Amino acid sequence: MADQSCEFPLENASDPEIDGVLATARTIAVVGLSDKPDRESHIVAAYLQRHGYRIVPVNPAVAEILGERSYPDLAAIPPEIAVDVVDIFRKPEFIPAVVDGAIARGARVVWMQLGLAHNAAAAKARAAGLTVVMDRCIKIEHARWSATRPPARP
Repeated sequence: MADQSCEFPLENASDPEIDGVLATARTIAVVGLSDKPDRESHIVAAYLQRHGYRIVPVNPAVAEILGERSYPDLAAIPPEIAVDVVDIFRKPEFIPAVVDGAIARGARVVWMQLGLAHNAAAAKARAAGLTVVMDRCIKIEHARWSATRPPARP
């Protein structure tokens, strides 16, 4: 099997599409969220939580992260929790299964963090109607998007 760790995104969401995701998403399932505060997944999820997004941790080894119950996989998240974005912090070989779970849940977006891309899984997600972001950090994109928005009214 070919090493997919260095795959380059052949197609990706545009900046306006990413801005739309950030503006409309409310709940983000973070697959591979670590309970260790020094890990990138934890730093990103904590940032998103501080900026008003609901975080749903997906990590089978931990019961709770960032004050939220953790689930072993996307299928275990109760149906009453509407997941808008599935943010992936897993190795490339696990991405196809995560994408299948995102499609089955009815998520609107699959987001593969910086350094992650899987073109076959992305094509499957797009064919199912999902927006796909690859090899971009949602925290960095949120900071960029926030900087372009007008200030909130008092």
